[in-house]
Amino acid sequence: MAQDLKPEGDITFPHELMTFINEWKDKPGSLIMILHKTQEIFGFISRPAAERLSVLTGISLARVYGVITFYHFFKTAKPGKHKISVCLGTACYLKGAQDLIEETRKILGLEPDGVTEDGQFSVDPVRCVGCCGLAPVITVGTDTFGKLSKDMIPGIIAKYQNV
Repeated sequence: MAQDLKPEGDITFPHELMTFINEWKDKPGSLIMILHKTQEIFGFISRPAAERLSVLTGISLARVYGVITFYHFFKTAKPGKHKISVCLGTACYLKGAQDLIEETRKILGLEPDGVTEDGQFSVDPVRCVGCCGLAPVITVGTDTFGKLSKDMIPGIIAKYQNV
């Protein structure tokens, strides 16, 4: 059972995460909340983190991974320092967001779910960023760029290359 698992690798959960897990672990539907908090803290959910969550919550590792892999939001690999999110909501999609994803990946030499060799950039599609009036939209970290065309992508990437 989950209590018999020994996490691979050495991972330490900060006090903030341990407190959160202890508050939520016995509530129905807690796993998604705990996974969100874990990803917020680490940027992704590693295998050792998933194993430790399984032990701490008593939820099987299979169920933990089932939720992680079902929801596109959760990542099992460390994203780039500058996470580029391309909105694929209806308005953005209709105004060419797919072209923005392709152009961004082409410039950075990335495959889907890839990270640049230097660890600086990753590109992910997202369902909606809530800026439909600015379609198409990308975000880089907390910065939002709207009303974009493919020819604007190199300039946006350049802003983050040596940061």
